[in-house]
Amino acid sequence: MMKLPLKIALATLVLLIGFSGNAAYDIWTYAETNELVHADAAIVLGTAVWGDEPSPVFRERINHSIWLYENDYVEKIIFTGGKTNGSELAESVVAKTYAMAHGIPEEDIYIEDRSLVTIENFRYVEELANINGLMNFLVVSDPLHMKRAIQMAEDTGFDVFASPTQTSEYNSLKTIVPFFFREIGAYVAYSFSIGD
Repeated sequence: MMKLPLKIALATLVLLIGFSGNAAYDIWTYAETNELVHADAAIVLGTAVWGDEPSPVFRERINHSIWLYENDYVEKIIFTGGKTNGSELAESVVAKTYAMAHGIPEEDIYIEDRSLVTIENFRYVEELANINGLMNFLVVSDPLHMKRAIQMAEDTGFDVFASPTQTSEYNSLKTIVPFFFREIGAYVAYSFSIGD
């Protein structure tokens, strides 16, 4: 006869597997969501920079926000991200320089340069939004990142819409699979941490 602790462990494992499977489905299907509505600003989620240049993944996020601005979907762009992975420049600073070089006026760009992870992107942007009277936002990231990003934004109290880059560098089996499984783990971990 199975002992109670073993039964509890097995039940927990089954629940975790079930939750993870459901999360995987939600992440995969939500990646197709693209809400092209007019908003006050685009929030561009930061990621790696290479010296004073955005990484290819970050570059495509920035390019998408530029497209949103040029096509009148947003009035402002907010770049997020601090100094990560030993970089000398904050991700948001690199993004701002890139966007200005591609024709975005400096007065229409805001940055937060303290965040190190996605949830901090939104926590620090909240201060900028309040100061500048920004009420609703298009969130820009890679498609498979959008489910977790939108959940975090809504949990922070933002009125947001999903606008994933259509030119993501995660575009082959070799790049999609590890990113997808990393997102499943991150989404599950975040879901269980809510309320802590």
